[in-house]
Amino acid sequence: MATLVQSGKWIQKGLEIIIAAISWMVFLFLDFLEVFMCIFYRLLDEFLEGKAYSSCYCMELMEEKEKTGDCHHVAQVEVDGESELSETLHRRRNFFRGLLGSLGISLVPKGWRNGESFLQMRNGTRWSDCGCDSCVEWMKNADDPKLHVVVQEPQTERASWVDSKEREAENVIFLHGFLSSSSFWTETVFPNLSESAKQNCRLFSVDLLGFGRSPKPRDCLYTLKDHLEMIEYSVIGPYQLNSFHLVAHSMGCIIALALAAKHSKSVKSITLIAPPYFSSLREDASMVALERLAAKRLWPPLLFGSSFMSWNLHFTFIDLTRHTHHSAWHTMHNVICGGAKLADKYLETLRMAKVKINVIQGTRDQVVPIECSINIQKQVQEAEIDKIANANHGSVVLGREKDFTRDLERIWSSVADLH
Repeated sequence: MATLVQSGKWIQKGLEIIIAAISWMVFLFLDFLEVFMCIFYRLLDEFLEGKAYSSCYCMELMEEKEKTGDCHHVAQVEVDGESELSETLHRRRNFFRGLLGSLGISLVPKGWRNGESFLQMRNGTRWSDCGCDSCVEWMKNADDPKLHVVVQEPQTERASWVDSKEREAENVIFLHGFLSSSSFWTETVFPNLSESAKQNCRLFSVDLLGFGRSPKPRDCLYTLKDHLEMIEYSVIGPYQLNSFHLVAHSMGCIIALALAAKHSKSVKSITLIAPPYFSSLREDASMVALERLAAKRLWPPLLFGSSFMSWNLHFTFIDLTRHTHHSAWHTMHNVICGGAKLADKYLETLRMAKVKINVIQGTRDQVVPIECSINIQKQVQEAEIDKIANANHGSVVLGREKDFTRDLERIWSSVADLH
């Protein structure tokens, strides 16, 4: 028996070595492809539209001072945490880029800057972006753009869910994850609410900036501050939310933490599903987050997909859903990776404000390590962690919608009873 166990360990170690070697070769090729595609698409942008609309991501931060963004009600870029750009946006490791850089060879071609446009933009979109009705709908009100929000009002006859008809409805804001939209919640939680919750809760499912039917400004940097201010401008302000619960999945958890910390006196509870939380004690927290969430690995396949899209992003992968390659790229780095440096501060603020924190994550989550949830409890001992056996990053909600919705209702009800 001992021989078999020892043999199994050697086989496992051998497989890991083989996977690591193959991964190194594949990503070495992708590094080369990235350098080539960087030049190719920049030239193509300038040829088709007359100019390149953003700085090359392969460059260092020399062009960032020129960035102003054009998000509505969003300040210009400044280094103050939430509006700071993640170092992962420009400093991802690439063997060939590093080699050419050491030789003093620039990767940015001069091209046809500010030249004539070869093609007319469709409905104001770039040639590489989707021009369908849902993606360009926000342009109809481009002078005063707001996030797309699906609102489910409480039914007219109030139930005794909180044992008081005089008590105000419980407001709940839902934030989706990366490459998703408000439909993640409207198709899972909304249809499965109990009758009492339907009569006592007002739900807001938000399409985050750059996703779904929400605005996708071309040159916006999609920092945490951009996302927060648009949620405030589109949801909290117009609906006068003086108190609310937050529910967020994956990437949305970072935005939810930032929003809750900023409005700690108004937040009743925050429920984080598969939160990509990494301690921000290290100076290179953003790079650590990128390495853990998108390591250069071929196996498992889901991890390879995350790695490919964050290290060698191509617009055809992003345009399959309703967002642009720039909004997804910037949000990936400036929210998921950049937010890693601020997460501890947010959690400390919520701990001091005694906001109820709940974390739900599947034990087989291959996208976000289970240690992320454990680390949150280490930071905030009062946080409640619910590990869902055999669930992955998606099936922690999908496939168990009714159970998940009942869990949320118990959280909201328990907090409502305390107020």
